[in-house]
Amino acid sequence: MEIKEILARVDHTILSPTATWDEVKQVLEDAWQMRCASACIPPSHVHKAADYMEGSVKICTVIGFPNGYSTTRTKCYEAAEAVTDGADEVDMVINLGWLKSGEYDRILEEIRAVRKAVDAVRSGVILKVIVETCLLTENEKIRMCQVVSRSGADYIKTSTGFSAGGAAFEDIALMKQHVTGGVKIKAAGGISTLDDAVKFIELGADRLGTSRIVKLVRGMKTEDQY
Repeated sequence: MEIKEILARVDHTILSPTATWDEVKQVLEDAWQMRCASACIPPSHVHKAADYMEGSVKICTVIGFPNGYSTTRTKCYEAAEAVTDGADEVDMVINLGWLKSGEYDRILEEIRAVRKAVDAVRSGVILKVIVETCLLTENEKIRMCQVVSRSGADYIKTSTGFSAGGAAFEDIALMKQHVTGGVKIKAAGGISTLDDAVKFIELGADRLGTSRIVKLVRGMKTEDQY
């Protein structure tokens, strides 16, 4: 697989709580230069980033992040504000306490509410649902594939990168078996090599959330490959 094919699936990410504008700006510029799928940045930087990039790169942000236990009303407000500020893609964290309580219908209602809030601002915005696979049993992962497939979201995403673990090959393979309705898969968290990136894609991931792949490619000093 060519490097440019990998980069085209990368959400080049900076979500550190200490991220400065200069660091975010570098991620935006790198995502544009490397032709990444998007730059995934903190919501507080979205408005400035949208003005700075002027549509030259897709801007992704996160809501309910990283713990997912803010209220549905808050998540809807966050999502609508992010899109108003210029976000093209929104990655939301589910309420894991609801999941552990078996309240799957409640999770479904929340995802649909966020979908509605986003669409009310602008159509065509991509919604991804973070389920934090490292905290789930296999049955819970399967149930969440079913929930997200019914929700109107565009992607199911493995991880925030802020919990006990990130993306795992077996989770992508499992999700690929159980998502339906055109829902795609995003692997995120701990993707640190090009070989791993290729394997995630081959297993069924359409997107990769990572801060390292662009740095690896830049370090190779082979601009002719992208």
